Amino acid sequence: MSVKITDICIACGACIDECPVEAIVDDDDNPNADAGIYYVYGDKCVECVSHHDEPACATACPTEGCIVWGEIVGDQPHRDGVKRDGSQAVVE
Repeated sequence: MSVKITDICIACGACIDECPVEAIVDDDDNPNADAGIYYVYGDKCVECVSHHDEPACATACPTEGCIVWGEIVGDQPHRDGVKRDGSQAVVE
């Protein structure tokens, strides 16, 4: 489960300051070397389950549509499949 930052990112830094698990890095630390685009480490991001009602980075972002989540991709864990305690729910 992870939010994604799209290429319309204006690199303002609001998302980095709000991430409770420090999963977001700026373009200097982007492992894909994408200039001007922030990166979310999918193995760290928890979509703010047990922290907030929706991802805090998306709430803080001034650019509508820049930070996306909610799309279930294959077997990737997703916010709807996580219990409040952070454990994975059984999805049928």
